[in-house]
Formats: sequence, structure tokens, C-alpha cells
Amino acid sequence: MRNIKMKVSYDGTNYHGFQKQNRTGLRTVQEALEEALGILTRENIVVHGSGRTDAGVHASCQVINFHSNTKIPAARFPLAVNSVLPPDIVVYQAEDVSADFHARFSARKKTYCYTIFNERQMSPFWRFYAYHVPVWLDVDKMREGADGFLGTHDFRAFCAKNTAVQNFTRTVFDCRIEKEGPLLRFFVQGNGFLYNMVRIITGTLMEIGKGRRESGEIPVLLAGRERKLVGQTLPPQGLCLVAVEYSEKP
Repeated sequence: MRNIKMKVSYDGTNYHGFQKQNRTGLRTVQEALEEALGILTRENIVVHGSGRTDAGVHASCQVINFHSNTKIPAARFPLAVNSVLPPDIVVYQAEDVSADFHARFSARKKTYCYTIFNERQMSPFWRFYAYHVPVWLDVDKMREGADGFLGTHDFRAFCAKNTAVQNFTRTVFDCRIEKEGPLLRFFVQGNGFLYNMVRIITGTLMEIGKGRRESGEIPVLLAGRERKLVGQTLPPQGLCLVAVEYSEKP
């Protein structure tokens, strides 16, 4: 049986996240992909994703894999599957990979980007893809604060309360802010992420930018391990999964 890897982009606005939610009636990206691939292969396809993005969250580079006996060449899959997918989901690359490759468990680094539209009036073109902050944010101070997240830490303060995991330790390789006009893009790269982690990190940095916190507070907040002491969880529409890296070509 073949193991096929794909790279997928999607606008998450109309989906209740990536992961399929059985017997809820809520539409998800995984469900749409499995239906489209099932039509093409005439098989019951199970899709595995590199990240379980939440409702309203987007992806410019989601990685998936699935097993199939289909004879369709990998190079033809993008065009074929896009013909039956809804227009807000696009497959742009496909390849055969080794049997032990898993989109989620084989991943070594993931990068998310959170976008803030920092101008007095919100642009109607960015309302589904950025969070509007109408007051001026101090980018230099936020960049100083972002450095505090680098390295390996216990991030239990920066995830949703009652997150059902045993290990809260994650490594952040990069945390930076890029400014382009009114757009502020917060890039966070790590070996894995807790539920709402990037949205809470960005919310905390936003408070530094507003002058409500000091840029040097981050190590103290990490050590405190208390969700109530850190920033708010920003809304989902500003978040996008932009890259997934693997140790070697599968």
C-alpha cells in the first residue's frame, strides 16, 4: 500500500478546524479532504495532518499523509483532487513517501504566523486574516519580549486551561516580529505547540506593545506556570500554519 504525502493550503474561515469531529455536523478540513480523496480513489481514506488547527485558523502549508492502493501517479494528484475539493482548500504538492512517514509524528519543526492589523481603522480585506488592534504597538518592546520565549521551557502558562497533556515542555527555535505597513506578523517556530499556545504568546506580546507589561517579564511568567497571569488568547482568524519541517526527505 502506498503512503502519499501532500502539502495543502486552506482558508479556515468556513471550517470548524482541521480535525474531523464525528457526529457533530460541524464541517472540518480533514473531512473535506477525505471525501475528495475517497471520490478519486474509491477507497475509505483516513487523512493525517501535521497540525490540528482550530476553527477559523488558516494554513498556507499544512502537510498530510494517507494510505491508498490507487494507481494515480503522485504528480497528477494535485490537479485531480483540486477538481473535487471546495475552492477554499487547495493541494499544491504530492509525493510517495516511506511507509513509516507520518505527517504529525515525523515533524521536527512547525512555524505559525499570527497577523495583527495595527491601524486605527480595520481593512475589510483583512477581517478574516488578521486581528485588529487600533492603538499603536511598540514593535521594539515586543521584539525584546519575544526573545524571552526562545529555548526549552515549561509552557503550561501559555496554553488553554485544562489542556489534556502530560508534558508541557516545548522548544521555541524562533520568535520574531516582522512589520509591513499596518501589518505585524508574529512568527513562532517550535518543535511542537500546546493548545492556543501561539495565540496566547501573541496576546502577551501585544500587551507589552501596549505598555501594559514590561518586555523582561516573559521568563517570570514562564516560571510562574499560571495561565491567569499571562496575556489573552487572541482570536483565531489571525493565525496561520506556514511551514512544517522534517529531519530528512521521507
